[in-house]
Amino acid sequence: MDISPSAIESIRTLCVGLALSGLLASAFELVSDRRASFSLLERGGVGAVAALPILAFGAPFIILRNTVRGRRIEGRPIPFVMIATIIACGWSLLSGRIALDLAHMITG
Repeated sequence: MDISPSAIESIRTLCVGLALSGLLASAFELVSDRRASFSLLERGGVGAVAALPILAFGAPFIILRNTVRGRRIEGRPIPFVMIATIIACGWSLLSGRIALDLAHMITG
């Protein structure tokens, strides 16, 4: 079975996006001693503006973490988990593509 180059590129982009997402969310937790979450935007002001890049690229990790946690603790239905996973993977594809394009621009 042959895999097309575009499929390999999409898989690579997805992996880079998920890795970057986990890295940013974990780094935020290490630095601030609290979990990265979308509630960072509720405070408003400079703090919310500063949290935007972390949330923009860390969102797939946050979505997947909350989805798995919600399934285990609250017993959320499997279709909900599937939809949240699709959203997180789509978001990861976008952020991975941006990260790869920026890396390509920097390295020439």
